[in-house]
Amino acid sequence: MSTSSAALASALGDEKQQQHFGRIHFGPFEVTNQIFLTTPHSFALVNLKPLLPGHVLVCPRRPAQRLTELSPSELTDLFTSVQRVQRMLARHYFLSPPSPSPSPSPSPSPNQPQQKPNPSPEEEEEEEEEEEEEKAGSFNIAIQDGPEAGQTVSHVHVHVIPRIRGSTAKAAETPSDELYERMAAEDGNVGGAQWDWDRELADAANGRPKPGGRFPSIEDAQRRARRMEEMEREAAVYRAVLRELEGEGEEEEGR
Repeated sequence: MSTSSAALASALGDEKQQQHFGRIHFGPFEVTNQIFLTTPHSFALVNLKPLLPGHVLVCPRRPAQRLTELSPSELTDLFTSVQRVQRMLARHYFLSPPSPSPSPSPSPSPNQPQQKPNPSPEEEEEEEEEEEEEKAGSFNIAIQDGPEAGQTVSHVHVHVIPRIRGSTAKAAETPSDELYERMAAEDGNVGGAQWDWDRELADAANGRPKPGGRFPSIEDAQRRARRMEEMEREAAVYRAVLRELEGEGEEEEGR
């Protein structure tokens, strides 16, 4: 779960995310400082009250209320972003970053036939590490599509929750996963948590969003909301890991 100091320092140096992303809203709530990824049609943010470590949200930029309202391009971008966030979380929570890649080999001359070289031992090891990242943990991917399903912010959002082997994974001997009950209870009340945080907006709103779409369970309204500094630092860590992954992809294309 380590991230290079240089990458983290660079990410933490973004004091005002508005300069990079502009002001971004999740439903009626401004969440600019919680953002760690933006794409042409989507954004991803850290959670005010995560159910488990690494619990984040991926949303379309346009505040569509239901999944069926998204255009094909918005839908493709949303789930491509979900995959990208999964890879980042797998790198951060499941495995340590791979060792630096070796320098690329010199390019062949124009007169030489271009053949795909056999992968070096280092490249084979890197591919194996990437495969292991997918196997070293699992994910819950969930959408509460509408208020009857438990949606508390009228803006489509995908929950991405890493399940760390030996730590936050579902117990194999239990038939059900209480995470889904928590998601539909006060624990997972994303809108209520944002409402509590943004008192100015809350005073002008119609009322605190209520959780729904759940099985009977005990609500926990006293769960601690995180400080903005804590969420900003988490977002910076995720941006740094994304930069590392993007750099590795560029190196791979240059070979």
